Amino acid sequence: MVVEPIARVHSCFGEKFGVPRQPLLADASRASIELLPPLNVADAVAGLEENSHIWVVFQFHQAAGQWSAKVRPPRLGGNKKLGVLATRSPFRPNNIGLSVVRLLEVRTSPKVELIVGGADLVDGTPVLDIKPYVPYADALDHAESAFADAAPALITVNIPEAILHQAKAYKDDWGTDLPKLIEQVLAQDPRPAYQKNDPQRIYGMALCGFNLCWRYTERGIEVVSLEVF
Repeated sequence: MVVEPIARVHSCFGEKFGVPRQPLLADASRASIELLPPLNVADAVAGLEENSHIWVVFQFHQAAGQWSAKVRPPRLGGNKKLGVLATRSPFRPNNIGLSVVRLLEVRTSPKVELIVGGADLVDGTPVLDIKPYVPYADALDHAESAFADAAPALITVNIPEAILHQAKAYKDDWGTDLPKLIEQVLAQDPRPAYQKNDPQRIYGMALCGFNLCWRYTERGIEVVSLEVF
């Protein structure tokens, strides 16, 4: 079986650390899915703009060859193991991922690209397929997931005024609201589940071309700096 990428992701997330663990949890995130030859033609996306959401089938390209039969889901605190096929771990036998994202815009010039919101995709992610999200078939009201039955609890995020002003001045071609994105990403606690609070430790992640640094305090997460790489 030979599978070739049909598109490539250009994302606000420059590395896998800090990326939301599920799609749509950080709705302010923005990404461009650029179609590759031979699908980089307007005909390939004709009618797609009539859908509010799409499924993106992609490759966990930064997690290839590292899978185990049992993994430690962050939602279980990193202390309990489940079978890899009972989780959404990126470390999988065929390292294939599936995310539903908001379709914000379909652009066909100067290149064919889809602007999406709520993506949990690292910059450079290879896309294997794109399908429209069909509510009557894809939204199951009574579906259950025992270990992840609700979105994770959010943590308070404090952004100093100077950094907030800097973030508000950020502009890109996708309309990213950087202050909102920072708050949504950090509120979900990007740390590995097994790490304990240490107010002296500074964490950092690549976001929208910046090195976003923060730490944990008694009042929640405090943004320390936002520096251009």
